[in-house]
Amino acid sequence: MKVLTARQMREIDRQAIDGLGLPGLVLMENAGREVANLVRNGLGIESGCPVLIIAGKGNNGGDGFVAARHLFNNGINCRVLLLGREEEVKGDALVNLTLARKIGIEIIAVPTLALWARYRHLLKEAPVIIDAIFGTGLSTPLADLFARVVEDVNNSGALVVAIDIPSGLSADTFELIGPAVKADFTVTMAAPKIAHIFPPAEDYAGELYVADIGFPPSLFERPDFSIELAEIDSLRPYFQPREKNTHKGNYGHLLLLAGSYGKTGAAAMAGKAALKMGAGLVTVATADSCLPIIARMMPELMTEPLPETSSRTVSDRALSRLLELLSGKDALLLGPGLSTHPETTSLVLNLLDRVKKTRMPVIIDADGLNIISSRRKILSLLPEKTVLTPHPGEFSRLSGISTEEALRRRLEVIPEFARKYRVHVVFKGYKSLTVSPAGKVIVNPTGNPGMASGGSGDVLSGFIAGEALQTRDLTQAVVNAVFIHGLAGDLAAGEIGERCLLATDLIRYLPRAVSFVARSGKDDES
Repeated sequence: MKVLTARQMREIDRQAIDGLGLPGLVLMENAGREVANLVRNGLGIESGCPVLIIAGKGNNGGDGFVAARHLFNNGINCRVLLLGREEEVKGDALVNLTLARKIGIEIIAVPTLALWARYRHLLKEAPVIIDAIFGTGLSTPLADLFARVVEDVNNSGALVVAIDIPSGLSADTFELIGPAVKADFTVTMAAPKIAHIFPPAEDYAGELYVADIGFPPSLFERPDFSIELAEIDSLRPYFQPREKNTHKGNYGHLLLLAGSYGKTGAAAMAGKAALKMGAGLVTVATADSCLPIIARMMPELMTEPLPETSSRTVSDRALSRLLELLSGKDALLLGPGLSTHPETTSLVLNLLDRVKKTRMPVIIDADGLNIISSRRKILSLLPEKTVLTPHPGEFSRLSGISTEEALRRRLEVIPEFARKYRVHVVFKGYKSLTVSPAGKVIVNPTGNPGMASGGSGDVLSGFIAGEALQTRDLTQAVVNAVFIHGLAGDLAAGEIGERCLLATDLIRYLPRAVSFVARSGKDDES
């Protein structure tokens, strides 16, 4: 599902109305009806219940007039406060204002603060308020009458339903630009907007409903609409039962360069995660003295001892053996628990320089990212199918951009970085981003705060590596793994709680997550 800016939504409207001849009145009718359906059916508002619609002078207000009409026709006691003069309402919104008035809906014009003071008591008399003041086009902070209305709505105690976007938010940013309605529910038209997806703006949208108001799907199939929200239905084909006539060789062999003294758990978790994700074979190459510990953790893992330093990390003397081990492998994962010892750093940099000739997927996590950060020039020399998996702090070290700026401008700086260095980037955190080398952004909707604990990233890198062995499209493989990782966390949190969730629980709940995705939509089909 696409995530749109205000400009992109206007372009969709323009193409539908001017290009296809779809009347704006029809779109407004569909939008208002969807809002009324949520209020009546989704919220269970019954006949006789008072509902207050606060409408602006533009098309968002027009949607509100339509919603009022449908609610009124179903016996719901509707009243509209219009924040402006009736003569200021134009076009399709005026048509629907006139219809609403003709069927008997009370519409009170409130163009000034003085009049608002007279009528604001109506907020306390309605258990449901519909916010139809401003839509997606707002770009400046609310002030004067509108700021006061927003404050009073937020203090009313009523259940608030916003049309398209809570008034006061900008569709183009998840940052707050000024006072905004804090909605319990938002009915947005055709596609989510950026403000619906990330905090702090997301916290003002409440529960989001995406309404189909009649736009043909072809209007959204544009390469410049580069932000998407991952949906479970798009993952389902990749998690169906395997063909019968297959063997372990069909599901790939992963080489995992990981682990050091005191950090063997990271290597073991990444290896186990890759196997549980469906990898045919996993070989963990690690420091000689660490091998017995990792081997005992999971008998299905193959292991390879490598020369080590005096600190019991992998030595740069391991390069020739690693190059031999790469023969016959289908992907390389490096970094979990590896350390940044100078010899280990030298080994990784030399290995990356050599491995780019293999054209295999290379997933770099944890200490692998830290090593690259110390020699940022190597970013331009990474293999073609590289996946980097930084959290915000790691991305800051990789890019030289502050953590705060990376978080605030993630939808700009992460795609710029991915395009510049021709890599896939998984920007980990709340609503993790998967960004392709072309700058396409896929927002992950799964996951919870319980996953913010040691080892979760190691498990994710294992999931990505395991899926990259089985799904030819690397971008899709990463999207699949990130979604499943978060879903496993959600299923685990649902049973054991967020506070008690461990990284190994993500592996334990992986089968349920895979089964959940594989079954999604089948009840509807039957």
